[in-house]
Amino acid sequence: MSEALEKVSGIKHLPLFPLPLVLLPNEVLPLHIFEPRYRQMLKDVALDKNLFGVSYFEPQESFIEKPVTGTVGCVTEVREAQTLPDGRINILTVGVVRYRLVDYIEAGEPYLVADVEFFEDDEEDANLLNPLSDEVFALFRRIAKAAHKLSGERGRFPEIQRTEPQALSFLITAAFNLENDLKYQMLETRSTIERLERLREILLKAVGKMEESAEIHKIAKTNGHSSKKINL
Repeated sequence: MSEALEKVSGIKHLPLFPLPLVLLPNEVLPLHIFEPRYRQMLKDVALDKNLFGVSYFEPQESFIEKPVTGTVGCVTEVREAQTLPDGRINILTVGVVRYRLVDYIEAGEPYLVADVEFFEDDEEDANLLNPLSDEVFALFRRIAKAAHKLSGERGRFPEIQRTEPQALSFLITAAFNLENDLKYQMLETRSTIERLERLREILLKAVGKMEESAEIHKIAKTNGHSSKKINL
């Protein structure tokens, strides 16, 4: 059992916080809690494992009042909390593991509580997975280096931690400002290979333009000239 699944071991029912965003495992999510029902939720989860679920939900786009059963969300863990004098709370949370919403239960609470199933990616052929992971990681490093140059190379280039393929795929997905629908597709797929292939496609489209822009930026800083034009 993975460390993420161990954290949710024994949990049958999960408090839910529907939000118009998609949260991924290991992604950092700061939240400002002001509604009384969610302040109560935080007090309740603090008595146990400090875990609740974040489900993607756009209420203005639908007549549905809550996320539908069968949809996928992400458990998040409260790492830091600051209670303000008026009772509002600032929290810092980190995504843990995904869940499928099975059904809602009546728990007598002012917030939603659901029966959920936790899951991670399916096992896949390492002979296919590892080379793809290496390729995507190399592309991501190129993007990061180009971004560092475009920033004027302020500070040291950060060391990008290499991790196992599933975690890497979520790390890179979180690094891009993807549309919610695409990010949700990345969240719900149980294939690391599928997610990495999609990322490779995105990175291949971006890396050349980023590196060319970074080179022009470098030339401009030295009062050089370049005839290349970048269409972003």
